[in-house]
Amino acid sequence: MKITIDKNVVEFVPDNNEETSSLTVLWRVMVDCMRDNKKLEPIGEYVPEKSNVARFVLEGIKGGQTEYDHSHQASADSTYVCTVCNKYMQVKSGDDLPLCCGKLMENMD
Repeated sequence: MKITIDKNVVEFVPDNNEETSSLTVLWRVMVDCMRDNKKLEPIGEYVPEKSNVARFVLEGIKGGQTEYDHSHQASADSTYVCTVCNKYMQVKSGDDLPLCCGKLMENMD
């Protein structure tokens, strides 16, 4: 996919049918002619040397259900963070630790 930036305008130009189909789905999810359109908000970081993936969350669309690792429990009431997407969660002592982006969230305290 080709991405061009001209001041405050970003253009996405698909290179194949699969990208065209994915862009069509994204457009239909984001654009609401009768109400407010959704916004893409960046999450995590984009550092190509570490991972060549840029992630965004669609504002106003509820995410999936949080999963938990039943073999790890919090030792105290703490705030946990996903270092991939920057999601924060409050976890009480003895509760199972949350999983996010495929790994355990980390204790911030």
